[in-house]
Amino acid sequence: MAATEGRGASGGGAHGRTAGSGRALALLLVITGAAGLLAAWVITIDKFKLLEDPGFVPGCSLNPVVSCGNIMKSDQASVFGFPNPMLGLVAYSVVVCVGVSLLTGAEFPRWYWLTLDLGMLFGVGFCTWLQFQSLYRINSLCLWCCLAWVATIVMFWYVTSFDVRNDFLPAPEWVKGFLSEFTWVVPVLHIGIIGMLILTRWWDFWTS
Repeated sequence: MAATEGRGASGGGAHGRTAGSGRALALLLVITGAAGLLAAWVITIDKFKLLEDPGFVPGCSLNPVVSCGNIMKSDQASVFGFPNPMLGLVAYSVVVCVGVSLLTGAEFPRWYWLTLDLGMLFGVGFCTWLQFQSLYRINSLCLWCCLAWVATIVMFWYVTSFDVRNDFLPAPEWVKGFLSEFTWVVPVLHIGIIGMLILTRWWDFWTS
């Protein structure tokens, strides 16, 4: 059963209803939010250490490919004029707060769920851009970044599934039926594709 099964909704019509989630989705948001928050926190600390000492080598710089230092020194690491993980500190904290609220029995209206989903869609889009930059422009991987990517992908697809199954997002009945049982398939495929891209990008390095 998908972790997106809701606890129930109140009010009339999809636009006027409020909905709380089941315990599984609430815990998933807490866990993925905490994972993303941890990654953002560690990267932020290492980024400031790197700014203080250009010779600093982050602990996750393990080899020429898995090199967090190369990522942190790149222009892509500060797209908005400040270190990217500082944005993650805020965003992932919000996700944790939403998850905790759901665990206590909170219910949210349609606009709230859609806004949350939209924010996560931005997160997935931003992560996708960073993945491309990491693999094909910077030519390095950051393990903490990878953790944040996985967390963002998982939370996005499960919240999207919840919205679809509660009629907050329009979708055919067969999609609702599929997501009611197999939501996990979508993030697994998404993450699997990224994993294959990483594997093939540095195939010679991994196999040498």
